[in-house]
Amino acid sequence: MVKRKIQVPEDHYFNLKYDSKGRWISYWYQIKEVLSFSPETVLEIGVGNKTVSDYLKKIGLNVKTCDFDKSLKPDVVGDVLDLPFKGDSFDVVLCAQVLEHLPPVKFTKALGEIYRVCKKAAVITLPHFSLTNLYFGFKLIPFVPKIELSLKVDWPFKHKFKGEHYWEIGKKEYYLNKIKKKIEDAGFSIEKSFYPAENPFHHFFVIKK
Repeated sequence: MVKRKIQVPEDHYFNLKYDSKGRWISYWYQIKEVLSFSPETVLEIGVGNKTVSDYLKKIGLNVKTCDFDKSLKPDVVGDVLDLPFKGDSFDVVLCAQVLEHLPPVKFTKALGEIYRVCKKAAVITLPHFSLTNLYFGFKLIPFVPKIELSLKVDWPFKHKFKGEHYWEIGKKEYYLNKIKKKIEDAGFSIEKSFYPAENPFHHFFVIKK
């Protein structure tokens, strides 16, 4: 297994500063997008505080969790750069707010491992920074979907590593189109690419094999 330095202590994941309102919104979208594929087996890479995996287990899915930090008590101790599973082992792989903790040069390898072990699809979320985030939504007529418009303004400077994130979407050299291309180059087709209005910092990629 690849050896990497643990960036945060275990208690980092168990407080309201971490579990902000926006993160709970992200949990909901993670669950929704995973369930959209009607999976029987799910792998969650990067367990955090297990909120999502616990929910999925309680509704009857066969869920395995994998993290290289054994103090978080994942089902399997392993690294996204060298996943200890056979190919096509899981219907859906969930990897939320994990890959930005890897140096950019390892992003492609991690995507390749996710592609290898998933059978149907993957749900990946990544941080998406912006100078400004504008959102406008309205609903005029019952039974007609709500109209939503949003705009992000990218940051024209390079990201500075401060102990956790090596990079973020929206900063110089890591604009959205570049990340999409890397995902597609790994073999995936992008079904959805979006960020929730309630948490625009978490960008979702719902991708199929």
